[in-house]
Formats: sequence, structure tokens, C-alpha cells
Amino acid sequence: MTGSLPPEQLKELIAGYVLGDLSPEEAEELEQHLAENPQLAIEVNRLEEVLDLLPYALPEVEPPSHLRSTILNGTSTSLSRNPSPKRSRLSWSKIVASVAALIALALGFDNYRLRQTLQTIQTEAQQFTILTYSFQRTDAADAASAKITINPNSLEAKLKIEALPPLPVGKVYVLWTVLKPDAPYTKDDKGSVLTEVFSVDSQGSVTQTFIVPKFYRSRELVSKIAITVEDATSPQKHQGVPVLLTKL
Repeated sequence: MTGSLPPEQLKELIAGYVLGDLSPEEAEELEQHLAENPQLAIEVNRLEEVLDLLPYALPEVEPPSHLRSTILNGTSTSLSRNPSPKRSRLSWSKIVASVAALIALALGFDNYRLRQTLQTIQTEAQQFTILTYSFQRTDAADAASAKITINPNSLEAKLKIEALPPLPVGKVYVLWTVLKPDAPYTKDDKGSVLTEVFSVDSQGSVTQTFIVPKFYRSRELVSKIAITVEDATSPQKHQGVPVLLTKL
């Protein structure tokens, strides 16, 4: 039989076992504990379920320096007390996952409630449907067709225009978002925010993808979208009149 381990060390072994981060010796030690105490298998299963809910599909991001240092220092201290030369170095995402899983395990967090919370978050995220707006022509662009689609979730926009008159050198098209007067964002004297600058090819066409400001997540803040012709050196001056315009 194996000797008794402190609860915290046993939890670390279980987390490392699920993450595949144990040395062969540590894995063998935990397997002996599992054989002697079948109740631990339930904890392993619970931990695996928690880890399945963690966002491994997301790209790794650099954590705040103070938080990263705190966690890594704590990890280093733990490893110095229980050295294991064969243990591989955990990535930041695995450390975060391990910490989250250990907290869930230590508190006996109800997996059903965790799933319900995640489902609520996913539902709220999915409430943002793709927005599609078609522009109305003006005399300055009587043959043009233009459409913009916006994903309020990712804030990615795709602008597609055909048959818009090509501009002379020194001029550019500018897409403006006209906000409602009470919108809490900085606007120019026309109540607009410069959203994108673009040009068209010799056929008057362009397909351009860009990121829009976050006020597109609140439809009630946006009044209309307009396209004007501006000087390339100072498009922000907003001196042109709309050649394409849409009301939302």
C-alpha cells in the first residue's frame, strides 16, 4: 500500500493526471491511490468534466504580468517542495486550467450549475445576429450598389461595393457611422465617427474587411451609415457630402 498523501498534494496529482503532465513515477503513484480508493476515480471524472468545459479552443493570450508572476511563483514554490525532474513545464493555458479545475474540485462545484452558467453566457453571445445593411444611391453614385455586413460578436465588418465612381489621386472614400445624439462616444460636429477609409478599383468595386467600433453591439446607438469623398491627407475633416447612405 502507498503512504497517505496530504490532500493538496493529492489534488495536484489528480489535476496533473488529467492534464497529462505527470512523470511516469507520479502517474504510477496516483494509479496506486486510485486502486486503493475507488472514490478518487469519481473526483478524476469530475475534474475531467470541468476541464472539458474550459476554453482550450481559444488562442493563448499573455496574462497580466502581476498575475502571471504570482501563479508561476506559487507553482515554482510547490515544485521546489516536491521536486520532480521529469515533469514538463506547464504552459500558461494549462496553469490557468489547472488552477480553475483545482478550485472547482476543492469547492465541490456543482457541474450542472457550471454548465448552466456557460450555456447562459453562450446564449447571450449568440443573441448578436449578423447585421446586413444596403446603401441607398444618390445622384453622385446613381449606378452603385453597396452592402455592409457586421458581426456584432466579433465586430468584424465586410463592405462590398460595385460601380462606385473611381476617384482622382488625392481623394478617398470614407465610411462614417452616424451616432444618435445621446450615444456616449466621441463624435465630430456631424455626429459621426470615422469608421473606415477605402478606395475602389478601376471598375468601381471593392470588397474590404475591417473591425468596427463596439457601439455596433447596441443598435439603438447607431442612426445611419454614410459614405463620403474626402481628401486622402485629412479624411477625418469630414467635408464631403454622402454619396451613399443607409438608414438603420
